Amino acid sequence: MFTRIETFAEEWNSERQATLKMLEALNDVSLQQKVDDQGRTLGRIAWHIVLTLGEMAQSAGLSFAAPGEKEPVPESAQAIAAAYRKTAEALMTAVQTQWNDERLQEEIDMYGERWTRGFTLYVLIKHEIHHRAQLTVLMRQAGLKVPGIYGPAREEWAAYGAPAAE
Repeated sequence: MFTRIETFAEEWNSERQATLKMLEALNDVSLQQKVDDQGRTLGRIAWHIVLTLGEMAQSAGLSFAAPGEKEPVPESAQAIAAAYRKTAEALMTAVQTQWNDERLQEEIDMYGERWTRGFTLYVLIKHEIHHRAQLTVLMRQAGLKVPGIYGPAREEWAAYGAPAAE
């Protein structure tokens, strides 16, 4: 849970850059990749990440421009990345201008439970990390190079002069 805007900003800036790195590695063809017939497409999961920024943060009381929940998945990977970049920046600006450290302690109704605003921001980041992990599987299935986030990806080990970990 976040108790200080500054702490959230540091974490958010790091995590949003990681997500943007993933989204920028997608291509238009890869957006149709599914893990199985019942699964979401890579494009749907990527777009879900974008939509959740507005849905969750606005439900917590922030006001900023974001794509609406019913907006269809763009056909362009570049459009998804651009929407994420814009929405993630707007979210950060909204947190910094509309809330202060004290407001992070306030309890709100979120999904039928009582959460603090600081916990909501924590869940927002964890939600994004969860779906970023799903993207890596679908990206590999689609033949895309997966960028390293918390360390080198399999394809990046050679740059470090080491074989990929088994």
